[in-house]
Amino acid sequence: MAPRLQAFVAIVLWGISFVATRLALREVQPVTLIFTRFALGVGLLYAVLAARRVPLLPPRSSWVAMAGLGFIGIFLHQLLQSHALTLTTAVRTGWLIGITPIVSALLAALFLRERFGAGKIAGLLVGLLGVALVVTRGRLDPELLALPSTRGDLLILVSTVTWSIYTVLGHDTIRLVGSLRATAGTMLAGWLMMSPWFLGSGGWRELSQVSSVGWAAILFLGFGCSGLAYWCWYGALERVETSRVAAFLYVEPLVTVVAAIPLLGERVGWSTAIGGVVVLAGVALVQRSGKRP
Repeated sequence: MAPRLQAFVAIVLWGISFVATRLALREVQPVTLIFTRFALGVGLLYAVLAARRVPLLPPRSSWVAMAGLGFIGIFLHQLLQSHALTLTTAVRTGWLIGITPIVSALLAALFLRERFGAGKIAGLLVGLLGVALVVTRGRLDPELLALPSTRGDLLILVSTVTWSIYTVLGHDTIRLVGSLRATAGTMLAGWLMMSPWFLGSGGWRELSQVSSVGWAAILFLGFGCSGLAYWCWYGALERVETSRVAAFLYVEPLVTVVAAIPLLGERVGWSTAIGGVVVLAGVALVQRSGKRP
Protein backbone atom coordinates (compact mmCIF):
# COMPACT_ATOMS: atom_id res chain seq x y z
CA MET A 1 0.00 0.00 0.00
CA ALA A 2 1.30 3.48 -0.87
CA PRO A 3 2.51 5.38 2.23
CA ARG A 4 0.12 8.29 1.75
CA LEU A 5 -2.81 5.89 1.39
CA GLN A 6 -1.68 4.15 4.57
CA ALA A 7 -1.68 7.47 6.40
CA PHE A 8 -5.14 8.29 5.03
CA VAL A 9 -6.61 4.93 6.15
CA ALA A 10 -5.18 5.44 9.63
CA ILE A 11 -6.62 8.94 9.85
CA VAL A 12 -10.13 7.87 8.77
CA LEU A 13 -10.15 5.09 11.38
CA TRP A 14 -8.87 7.42 14.09
CA GLY A 15 -11.41 10.08 13.13
CA ILE A 16 -14.21 7.58 13.82
CA SER A 17 -12.39 6.34 16.93
CA PHE A 18 -13.47 9.36 19.01
CA VAL A 19 -17.09 8.51 18.30
CA ALA A 20 -16.55 4.82 19.10
CA THR A 21 -14.71 5.77 22.28
CA ARG A 22 -17.58 7.96 23.46
CA LEU A 23 -19.98 5.08 22.81
CA ALA A 24 -17.82 2.58 24.70
CA LEU A 25 -17.22 4.94 27.62
CA ARG A 26 -20.94 4.99 28.29
CA GLU A 27 -20.53 1.41 29.55
CA VAL A 28 -16.92 0.97 30.76
CA GLN A 29 -14.24 3.02 32.48
CA PRO A 30 -11.27 4.42 30.49
CA VAL A 31 -8.77 1.90 31.90
CA THR A 32 -11.01 -1.04 30.97
CA LEU A 33 -11.51 0.30 27.47
CA ILE A 34 -7.82 0.96 26.83
CA PHE A 35 -6.73 -2.43 28.17
CA THR A 36 -9.32 -4.32 26.11
CA ARG A 37 -8.86 -2.47 22.83
CA PHE A 38 -5.10 -2.81 22.92
CA ALA A 39 -5.31 -6.47 23.93
CA LEU A 40 -7.19 -6.95 20.65
CA GLY A 41 -4.74 -4.77 18.73
CA VAL A 42 -1.69 -6.59 20.12
CA GLY A 43 -3.26 -9.94 19.30
CA LEU A 44 -3.95 -8.89 15.72
CA LEU A 45 -0.47 -7.49 15.06
CA TYR A 46 1.36 -10.48 16.54
CA ALA A 47 -0.87 -12.84 14.55
CA VAL A 48 0.22 -10.99 11.40
CA LEU A 49 3.88 -11.25 12.48
CA ALA A 50 3.50 -14.99 13.07
CA ALA A 51 1.75 -15.49 9.71
CA ARG A 52 4.61 -13.68 7.97
CA ARG A 53 7.16 -15.72 9.94
CA VAL A 54 8.75 -12.55 11.26
CA PRO A 55 10.59 -12.85 14.62
CA LEU A 56 8.16 -11.82 17.34
CA LEU A 57 10.79 -10.24 19.54
CA PRO A 58 12.59 -7.14 18.21
CA PRO A 59 16.34 -6.68 18.75
CA ARG A 60 17.26 -6.04 22.37
CA SER A 61 18.85 -2.76 21.34
CA SER A 62 15.36 -1.42 20.58
CA TRP A 63 13.62 -2.53 23.78
CA VAL A 64 14.24 0.65 25.74
CA ALA A 65 13.06 2.81 22.83
CA MET A 66 9.92 0.71 22.40
CA ALA A 67 9.16 0.90 26.12
CA GLY A 68 9.44 4.67 25.95
CA LEU A 69 7.24 4.84 22.86
CA GLY A 70 4.72 2.49 24.47
CA PHE A 71 4.50 4.74 27.51
CA ILE A 72 4.13 7.96 25.52
CA GLY A 73 2.04 6.81 22.55
CA ILE A 74 -0.12 4.11 24.13
CA PHE A 75 -0.29 4.33 27.93
CA LEU A 76 -0.15 8.11 28.49
CA HIS A 77 -1.69 9.25 25.22
CA GLN A 78 -4.70 6.96 25.45
CA LEU A 79 -5.31 7.73 29.12
CA LEU A 80 -5.39 11.44 28.32
CA GLN A 81 -7.76 11.06 25.38
CA SER A 82 -10.11 8.54 27.00
CA HIS A 83 -10.47 10.59 30.17
CA ALA A 84 -10.93 13.75 28.11
CA LEU A 85 -13.75 12.12 26.13
CA THR A 86 -15.68 11.57 29.36
CA LEU A 87 -15.66 15.37 29.77
CA THR A 88 -15.93 16.86 26.27
CA THR A 89 -17.56 15.97 22.97
CA ALA A 90 -16.21 13.96 20.05
CA VAL A 91 -16.74 16.94 17.71
CA ARG A 92 -14.65 19.30 19.84
CA THR A 93 -12.03 16.60 20.26
CA GLY A 94 -11.81 16.12 16.51
CA TRP A 95 -11.24 19.82 15.86
CA LEU A 96 -8.62 20.16 18.59
CA ILE A 97 -6.76 17.09 17.37
CA GLY A 98 -6.40 19.00 14.11
CA ILE A 99 -3.56 21.01 15.68
CA THR A 100 -1.39 17.85 15.85
CA PRO A 101 0.33 18.32 12.44
CA ILE A 102 1.56 21.73 13.54
CA VAL A 103 2.91 20.37 16.83
CA SER A 104 4.52 17.48 14.95
CA ALA A 105 6.16 19.84 12.46
CA LEU A 106 7.52 21.96 15.32
CA LEU A 107 8.97 18.94 17.14
CA ALA A 108 10.38 17.54 13.88
CA ALA A 109 12.18 20.85 13.38
CA LEU A 110 13.58 20.73 16.90
CA PHE A 111 14.63 17.06 17.01
CA LEU A 112 14.92 15.91 13.38
CA ARG A 113 16.23 19.21 11.97
CA GLU A 114 13.38 19.45 9.48
CA ARG A 115 12.82 22.99 8.15
CA PHE A 116 10.45 25.29 10.09
CA GLY A 117 10.47 28.59 8.21
CA ALA A 118 8.29 31.68 8.17
CA GLY A 119 5.37 29.89 6.51
CA LYS A 120 5.24 27.24 9.20
CA ILE A 121 5.51 29.87 11.93
CA ALA A 122 2.51 31.66 10.40
CA GLY A 123 0.64 28.35 10.30
CA LEU A 124 1.46 27.74 13.96
CA LEU A 125 0.04 31.13 14.97
CA VAL A 126 -3.10 30.68 12.89
CA GLY A 127 -3.59 27.18 14.31
CA LEU A 128 -3.27 28.45 17.88
CA LEU A 129 -5.89 31.11 17.16
CA GLY A 130 -8.27 28.38 15.99
CA VAL A 131 -7.59 26.32 19.11
CA ALA A 132 -8.34 29.35 21.28
CA LEU A 133 -11.72 29.78 19.55
CA VAL A 134 -12.64 26.12 20.09
CA VAL A 135 -11.57 26.00 23.75
CA THR A 136 -13.03 29.36 24.80
CA ARG A 137 -16.17 29.02 22.63
CA GLY A 138 -15.54 32.60 21.57
CA ARG A 139 -15.90 33.87 25.15
CA LEU A 140 -13.40 35.39 27.55
CA ASP A 141 -14.91 34.09 30.77
CA PRO A 142 -12.73 32.93 33.69
CA GLU A 143 -15.48 30.48 34.68
CA LEU A 144 -14.77 28.48 31.53
CA LEU A 145 -11.82 26.81 33.26
CA ALA A 146 -14.19 25.33 35.81
CA LEU A 147 -16.30 23.56 33.18
CA PRO A 148 -15.66 19.82 32.71
CA SER A 149 -15.73 20.25 28.93
CA THR A 150 -12.96 22.85 29.10
CA ARG A 151 -10.82 20.54 31.20
CA GLY A 152 -11.48 17.83 28.65
CA ASP A 153 -10.43 20.17 25.84
CA LEU A 154 -7.16 20.98 27.62
CA LEU A 155 -6.43 17.27 28.11
CA ILE A 156 -6.96 16.74 24.38
CA LEU A 157 -4.44 19.50 23.67
CA VAL A 158 -1.90 17.79 25.92
CA SER A 159 -2.55 14.56 24.03
CA THR A 160 -1.57 16.26 20.76
CA VAL A 161 1.87 16.83 22.28
CA THR A 162 2.24 13.21 23.42
CA TRP A 163 1.19 11.97 19.97
CA SER A 164 3.61 14.31 18.24
CA ILE A 165 6.46 13.12 20.47
CA TYR A 166 5.48 9.53 19.71
CA THR A 167 5.49 10.24 15.98
CA VAL A 168 8.82 12.07 15.95
CA LEU A 169 10.71 9.72 18.29
CA GLY A 170 9.36 6.62 16.56
CA HIS A 171 11.14 7.49 13.32
CA ASP A 172 14.47 5.84 14.15
CA THR A 173 12.86 2.76 15.71
CA ILE A 174 10.68 1.94 12.71
CA ARG A 175 13.65 2.27 10.40
CA LEU A 176 15.64 -0.08 12.62
CA VAL A 177 13.12 -2.91 13.05
CA GLY A 178 10.38 -2.20 10.48
CA SER A 179 6.94 -0.67 10.87
CA LEU A 180 5.03 -3.84 11.82
CA ARG A 181 7.47 -5.03 14.51
CA ALA A 182 7.83 -1.51 15.88
CA THR A 183 4.06 -1.06 16.08
CA ALA A 184 3.53 -4.44 17.74
CA GLY A 185 6.39 -3.93 20.19
CA THR A 186 5.39 -0.45 21.32
CA MET A 187 1.75 -1.46 21.59
CA LEU A 188 2.65 -4.51 23.68
CA ALA A 189 4.76 -2.34 25.98
CA GLY A 190 1.97 0.19 26.49
CA TRP A 191 -0.61 -2.55 27.03
CA LEU A 192 1.55 -4.25 29.67
CA MET A 193 1.89 -0.92 31.48
CA MET A 194 -1.90 -0.65 31.57
CA SER A 195 -2.41 -4.21 32.86
CA PRO A 196 -1.85 -3.53 36.60
CA TRP A 197 -4.42 -0.71 36.49
CA PHE A 198 -6.96 -2.96 34.77
CA LEU A 199 -6.43 -5.82 37.22
CA GLY A 200 -6.42 -3.52 40.24
CA SER A 201 -9.72 -1.91 39.23
CA GLY A 202 -11.42 -5.23 38.46
CA GLY A 203 -12.15 -4.08 34.93
CA TRP A 204 -13.12 -7.56 33.76
CA ARG A 205 -16.37 -7.24 35.76
CA GLU A 206 -17.45 -4.35 33.52
CA LEU A 207 -16.89 -6.35 30.35
CA SER A 208 -19.47 -8.97 31.32
CA GLN A 209 -22.21 -6.32 31.21
CA VAL A 210 -21.29 -4.57 27.96
CA SER A 211 -24.08 -4.35 25.37
CA SER A 212 -23.80 -5.33 21.71
CA VAL A 213 -23.32 -1.67 20.76
CA GLY A 214 -20.56 -1.33 23.34
CA TRP A 215 -18.80 -4.46 22.06
CA ALA A 216 -19.08 -3.25 18.47
CA ALA A 217 -17.34 -0.03 19.51
CA ILE A 218 -14.64 -1.90 21.44
CA LEU A 219 -13.98 -4.35 18.60
CA PHE A 220 -13.74 -1.49 16.11
CA LEU A 221 -11.29 0.32 18.39
CA GLY A 222 -9.26 -2.83 18.98
CA PHE A 223 -8.91 -4.32 15.51
CA GLY A 224 -9.41 -1.20 13.41
CA CYS A 225 -7.95 1.68 15.39
CA SER A 226 -5.38 -0.07 17.60
CA GLY A 227 -4.30 -2.73 15.13
CA LEU A 228 -4.73 -1.70 11.51
CA ALA A 229 -4.51 2.08 12.00
CA TYR A 230 -1.32 2.03 14.07
CA TRP A 231 0.31 -0.35 11.59
CA CYS A 232 -0.67 1.86 8.65
CA TRP A 233 0.57 4.99 10.43
CA TYR A 234 3.97 3.52 11.22
CA GLY A 235 4.18 2.09 7.70
CA ALA A 236 3.73 5.58 6.28
CA LEU A 237 6.28 7.05 8.70
CA GLU A 238 8.79 4.46 7.54
CA ARG A 239 8.88 5.96 4.04
CA VAL A 240 7.68 9.59 4.25
CA GLU A 241 8.94 12.69 6.09
CA THR A 242 7.36 13.08 9.55
CA SER A 243 5.77 16.49 8.99
CA ARG A 244 4.23 15.40 5.66
CA VAL A 245 2.68 12.27 7.14
CA ALA A 246 1.37 14.27 10.10
CA ALA A 247 -0.28 16.71 7.67
CA PHE A 248 -2.82 13.99 6.80
CA LEU A 249 -4.28 14.59 10.26
CA TYR A 250 -6.20 17.56 8.82
CA VAL A 251 -8.75 15.03 7.55
CA GLU A 252 -9.35 13.59 11.03
CA PRO A 253 -11.63 16.32 12.46
CA LEU A 254 -13.79 16.26 9.33
CA VAL A 255 -14.27 12.49 9.67
CA THR A 256 -15.11 12.92 13.36
CA VAL A 257 -17.73 15.59 12.68
CA VAL A 258 -19.38 13.54 9.94
CA ALA A 259 -19.56 10.48 12.25
CA ALA A 260 -20.43 12.21 15.54
CA ILE A 261 -23.47 14.14 14.36
CA PRO A 262 -25.57 11.09 13.29
CA LEU A 263 -24.15 8.50 15.72
CA LEU A 264 -23.94 10.60 18.90
CA GLY A 265 -26.38 13.38 18.09
CA GLU A 266 -23.75 16.02 18.85
CA ARG A 267 -24.10 19.59 17.62
CA VAL A 268 -21.49 21.90 16.15
CA GLY A 269 -21.52 25.41 17.63
CA TRP A 270 -20.47 28.41 15.56
CA SER A 271 -17.29 29.02 17.58
CA THR A 272 -16.28 25.37 17.32
CA ALA A 273 -16.87 25.31 13.57
CA ILE A 274 -15.03 28.58 12.91
CA GLY A 275 -12.20 27.61 15.25
CA GLY A 276 -11.89 24.25 13.53
CA VAL A 277 -11.69 25.85 10.10
CA VAL A 278 -9.02 28.24 11.38
CA VAL A 279 -7.04 25.28 12.76
CA LEU A 280 -7.19 23.59 9.36
CA ALA A 281 -6.07 26.83 7.71
CA GLY A 282 -3.01 26.81 9.97
CA VAL A 283 -2.30 23.20 9.05
CA ALA A 284 -2.62 24.08 5.36
CA LEU A 285 -0.05 26.86 5.80
CA VAL A 286 2.36 24.45 7.46
CA GLN A 287 1.88 21.84 4.74
CA ARG A 288 2.20 24.36 1.93
CA SER A 289 5.41 25.73 3.45
CA GLY A 290 6.78 22.19 3.77
CA LYS A 291 6.55 21.70 -0.01
CA ARG A 292 8.88 24.59 -0.80
CA PRO A 293 12.57 23.86 -1.40
